[in-house]
Amino acid sequence: VCSSDLNYMNKITFYSLLVVALVCIIGCDHKTNTSLNIAFYNVENLFDTIDNVNVSDEKYLPESEVPWTKDRFAHKLDNISRVMKTIDPKGFPDLFGICEVENLGVIEDLIAHPDMSPANYRVIHKDSPDERGIDVALLYKPEIYTPISTQFIKPELWHTKDSVKTINRTRDILYSKGLVNKSDTLHLFINHWVSRWGGQAKTEPQRIQIALTIKSFCDSILKVDSHANIIIAGDLNDNPTDTSVYEVLSAKEVDSNPNPENLYNLSINQFLNGKGSLYYKSWDMFDQIIVSGSMLRDGNNLQVMEADQLIYKESWMLYQPKKGPARPSRTSSGKNYYGGFSDHLPVMVSIRIN
Repeated sequence: VCSSDLNYMNKITFYSLLVVALVCIIGCDHKTNTSLNIAFYNVENLFDTIDNVNVSDEKYLPESEVPWTKDRFAHKLDNISRVMKTIDPKGFPDLFGICEVENLGVIEDLIAHPDMSPANYRVIHKDSPDERGIDVALLYKPEIYTPISTQFIKPELWHTKDSVKTINRTRDILYSKGLVNKSDTLHLFINHWVSRWGGQAKTEPQRIQIALTIKSFCDSILKVDSHANIIIAGDLNDNPTDTSVYEVLSAKEVDSNPNPENLYNLSINQFLNGKGSLYYKSWDMFDQIIVSGSMLRDGNNLQVMEADQLIYKESWMLYQPKKGPARPSRTSSGKNYYGGFSDHLPVMVSIRIN
């Protein structure tokens, strides 16, 4: 073989290897992420305009006392989309838990909105037995999160009225087990606990029962894998220092040496410093993100980047009353339509993928 032929073959080999290397680099960069953002948002009564005889949606119909029209529904989608589009400066959160949605139809309308469609979200949802017909749901990016199994947990809650004991038809707890980057297992619980309607003390036992239910599930997961990655996100209708969260769920402050088998609340310090996600006479922190201790430890494959969750609060999301601080601008209340966003602020946590 002459030297010119050898040079030619060497060049072919070099460029072939170069092409293979570039394909690998581009392919790997496309398929893996170095961070994961998870957010949660109570979108405040995202109802359609159609009467559903199986739920109490009478307040959200065109003929209601406060008419819920197609234009108002479209305006609501505009508002919620704006918030969800701008919460993450890098784009849309990879996982987005939401609550107070009436059905799959309104969720599909939301993710098809022009501001939301670039996220390419997929949906995990199921109609819950809630009397008002409001549910929880999980939006996820399929290129980052791959669901393995899903369970809709129904807390067994009883209440007594007129000496009659009946079960409380409340929201399911959405549990999703999945893979991040097709590699690391993540356990997600999306929540909307029983509200304080009727009084905090009167309704507290039911939130305690929900906390016991989730704690039991988490203990079972950690028994199998003591370093499991667990995230509990939602509107808990209790503050981080209340009995249901602090004592029963045992979600405590982040410390310098987190135990992988414990739960830690990324909202507690903010609440103790007077911050919150909704306002009623004072700031409450009902919207919380809680993680297992392994996610706070250096070197863990999924590692929380900040000890506090982000409370997303922009001036255009707020209403300034004559007295008191600016607070979340809500859609409606009682006999009044305001055309705002939600009575809650969304929260978010960033996770490094090591």
